Amino acid sequence: MSFANLKKQSGNLDKLAKALEQLNSSDASTKEDKFWKPEVDKAGNGYAVIRFLPAPPQDGDEGLPWVKMFDHGFQGPGGWYIENSLTTLNQKDPVSEYNSQLWNSGIEANKDIARKQKRRLSYISNIYVVEDSKNPQNEGKVFLFKFGKKIFDKVNEAMNPQFEDEKAFNPFDLWFGADFKLKIRNVEGYRNYDKSEFASTGTLGGFSDDKLEEVWKQEHSLKEFLDPSNFKSYDELKSRLDKVLGLDGAPAKPKTTVEQAKAAPRKAETVDVGVAEDDDDLAYFSKLAEE
Repeated sequence: MSFANLKKQSGNLDKLAKALEQLNSSDASTKEDKFWKPEVDKAGNGYAVIRFLPAPPQDGDEGLPWVKMFDHGFQGPGGWYIENSLTTLNQKDPVSEYNSQLWNSGIEANKDIARKQKRRLSYISNIYVVEDSKNPQNEGKVFLFKFGKKIFDKVNEAMNPQFEDEKAFNPFDLWFGADFKLKIRNVEGYRNYDKSEFASTGTLGGFSDDKLEEVWKQEHSLKEFLDPSNFKSYDELKSRLDKVLGLDGAPAKPKTTVEQAKAAPRKAETVDVGVAEDDDDLAYFSKLAEE
């Protein structure tokens, strides 16, 4: 481009605006496209076959085939609180601290609030989609898969079987792992994965080592999910929490009557009120927050 053309285009933002719009939409879709989600029918039932993959090459020799994440999703008078929890990084988190105050108040109503605001546990792994009849275009591709404790329990049981006639195996192994038959049922309005199971062990797809290496190199980094830049600071989260709960920056101290105070525990303690175990991600809360 000549200097004359540069001067001629001075003040024209149309080209940059279009490029920026494409960039933003591309980044959003690219991030979303990395994740695979099973599709269910109108009855809430679904079926797919996936293969959990080993730690990605870019995460190094010390990398694990999964990352463990905590987040929160709840509504208060000031809107929705949907944030990653700093407890993922073993740091103090304002919601966990506030929940401890509620729990230690000794008031059952406060404990109920703490339960509704409890951390949500999820795991993220790389997977290879073996069968996806609802979206066959996904078959033969590598995705990230976000799942909850119920499915991770299945993974743990494979590595640590309970009975003598069951042989332990590494479900993330390309050669000696096993396909995972994901069976989803709608039970009382919630997704149920109890019938999901691993198939017989064997090499992924019966592929050659060259093909397996190709699949492995398509994996996405998992360590990046634990990058502190993906988490807001304690002060930012505290400010958001105060706004959502209508605390206006005031100390979060639950009110108690004289009778309730007598019945309350005398020694305060940090309490983990539990972890939500459902496998649906926070997209549900995000959708509600936008309405």
